[in-house]
Parts: sequence; C-alpha cells; structure tokens
Amino acid sequence: MTRARDTRVFERIGSHYVKGSYLLDPFFGLHQRGAADGLYRLTDIAPDQFQRNEYFKSYYRNTTLTDELAFFASLTPSSSITVCIGRDATTASRFSSRDYNTAKQVAPVVNALVRMNWSDIKCPNEDEPGDIADQLRRRLSAEKDISLSPRQAQVALLILQGHSSISIGLTLGISPQTVKVLRKQLYRKCQISSQGELYYLIARYLSESGQLAGKST
Repeated sequence: MTRARDTRVFERIGSHYVKGSYLLDPFFGLHQRGAADGLYRLTDIAPDQFQRNEYFKSYYRNTTLTDELAFFASLTPSSSITVCIGRDATTASRFSSRDYNTAKQVAPVVNALVRMNWSDIKCPNEDEPGDIADQLRRRLSAEKDISLSPRQAQVALLILQGHSSISIGLTLGISPQTVKVLRKQLYRKCQISSQGELYYLIARYLSESGQLAGKST
C-alpha cells in the first residue's frame, strides 16, 4: 500500500517512471549491480551529480521527495523487489539517524516478508535479462542512424544517471580523460551539445529498453 499526503509524489509514476525512467534511478542500480540485500539510503548510493541530471530535474524533483530509504531484496538474477519509504514536501525533512537505524534493524524482517509473499514473481524475460546499453545502441543505429560503440553507449547511460567524468571513469575502470574523449565523440555522433539534449534524444529508447530489461518493483 502506498500513502502520501502530497499527490505529486505519484503524479508521473505511470507516465514516466515505469515506462523507462526507472532505468536511471539509483535504486534500480542496486538491481543492476547485484547489490546485497539490505537497507539503502538514496543519498548514499546516488551518483555524484544526481541532482544535476535531467532525470532528477524532469522527474524526481517533481515528486517533492526530500529523503528516501529502500529495503532491497534480490529474488533471482533478473528480478528484485525494492520497498521504498520516503519523506515528501509535507514534512520538508530527512530521516533522522534514529529513523535510519530503526529501519536498518527491521530490514531482515521486511526482506524475509518480501520473499515470503513474492518469491514466485518472475521477470517475463528471466532467461534473457538483456544489456540496456546494447539495446540502446542497436535502436539508435536502426532508427536514428547513430552508430555508437559499446563504450559510448555505456557512457551515455552513466551520464544520464548523474555520474561525473570522474565517477564514470571509476565505474568503467578508465581514466577521466578517456571519459571526456568518449563524451565528445558521443555528443558529436548524436549532434548534440548538452546532457539535456542527450536525455530527450534517448528517453523514448529508454522506454522501449525498459520493456526488455530485468525489472525491480
């Protein structure tokens, strides 16, 4: 059950989030990297430039959420469940250390209940979880005649998730200078000059890729 005094929290969840924007959400990143079960705080796992990316500006900021915690439970390599609790504009505050510690203590219980109730959930593409960057690359090539290398497609997704060049370098194991070169090549191939343009170019393909990717709820 989901409750919120401010309806803006859920205003665009159907039209934006579940149609593909969730692929840029830090909590979905837990699923992608096979994180350990437990409790996670958004500010602890979000990329270093999360609040400067277009996903945050065009979607997340409009939810009015000021803080968010998530109980994360992995069911299979292709499916996981994320139970989120948040503070919105009606409170204008963050969870206290006491709140966080309490949530952390009950996390094993919450995740055990998740498994008890939803252990039979299976991703439609359980046997083919797919590579989102590769799907994106193929669709851009087929529909926009934009030929990105696998690395350029990875960089594109990391940029949209809110990673700086330094953070992208650490994630991919390459130097920040190499990231800058890849970014310039990416922008040139896409004929754009900003992250905002990159987001609006790729947004529709995120939606289509989201139908193929392993999803978390």
